[in-house]
Amino acid sequence: MTSVFRADFLADAEPPAQDQPISGVDALPAGAALLVVKRGPNAGSRFLLDRVSTSAGRHPDSDIFLDDVTVSRRHAEFRRDAGEFVVVDVGSLNGTYVNREPVDTAVLANGDEVQIGKFRLVFLTGPRESGGE
Repeated sequence: MTSVFRADFLADAEPPAQDQPISGVDALPAGAALLVVKRGPNAGSRFLLDRVSTSAGRHPDSDIFLDDVTVSRRHAEFRRDAGEFVVVDVGSLNGTYVNREPVDTAVLANGDEVQIGKFRLVFLTGPRESGGE
């Protein structure tokens, strides 16, 4: 099942902060994060990362379905551990990139750009969980 977070309704609620270019981040559940497609066939799509592990790939059963030949069927996983999110390449053909650097595994920080095939996604974090590190 695909997790999609739609924050369109937040545009009418209140204007975003000057340093916050994408609305919806403040509405995220504590400890969750958001991936926003900035470039690629699904530009503008938002994917909520609110589970321990979220799969991304071209396989229709992927949590984040990225339908393009540049994406492997099982391309990457986003894992949450101890309040941090990590992207893990799970054997993709074209690789996974964070801020234009190829990675096998990388801890993500707010604003990082993750590239999977021709898709470029921005990683955004919500409020930290209480008791998180």
